[in-house]
Amino acid sequence: MAETLTDRPATGQGGAPLLTVRGLQAWYGESHVLHGVDIDIHAGEVVTLLGRNGAGKTTTLRSIMGVVGRRSGSITYGGRELVDARSDVIARAGIAWCPEERGIFASLDVTENLMLPPVVLPGGLPIEEIYTLFPNLKERARSQGTKLSGGEQQMLAIARILRTGAKLLLLDEPSEGLAPVIVQQIGHTIRALKQRGFTVLLVEQNFRFAQTVADRHYVMEHGKVVDMVRNDELAGSMGRLHEYLGV
Repeated sequence: MAETLTDRPATGQGGAPLLTVRGLQAWYGESHVLHGVDIDIHAGEVVTLLGRNGAGKTTTLRSIMGVVGRRSGSITYGGRELVDARSDVIARAGIAWCPEERGIFASLDVTENLMLPPVVLPGGLPIEEIYTLFPNLKERARSQGTKLSGGEQQMLAIARILRTGAKLLLLDEPSEGLAPVIVQQIGHTIRALKQRGFTVLLVEQNFRFAQTVADRHYVMEHGKVVDMVRNDELAGSMGRLHEYLGV
């Protein structure tokens, strides 16, 4: 059988992947949404899930985080099987999720929002370091959630999970609905997090943004991974990406 991109090693890094997903199935009620998703992510990588609306990208993040009630297959993080674990157990293992809806508490100010998530593992960033990464938030530290722009809310949603001690960050559509200059700032932040040793699994529809931050891209269709492209292979892969994504 001819080798496909998904058959090949994920990266040139040695050792086992930090996160391995095999044969992941997921349901919402009677609706079967994921049909055997396979992905690998090594520590320190930024990896995207690309695909059209309804491809299963967000459901994959929700399944990894344990907030989809019915799922099967295998999800191992640091060698630990988590497919049957509750979401609080998954969080304590070192995985944090930033959903698309952001979940900013409107009546609390920026600092109060930042302090809400519990620290579950050593190594979380202190507030001072978070404000270094997000100088806009430092300027708005006493502003209520209702007073923040969409871009500031997205920065706050990402910043909030950095206190927890998690090392794998699941980011769902962080560029959605934001002005281009804010998207650039979000991209700078993701690259800075990679430099600090965080691992990121990123759901995106904005391919042009994704290629500025990611090491690799998994393409999803109809609840399955149908391709994997390394960022340094993009020049030779645009034809089939256009077919998948319309980019």
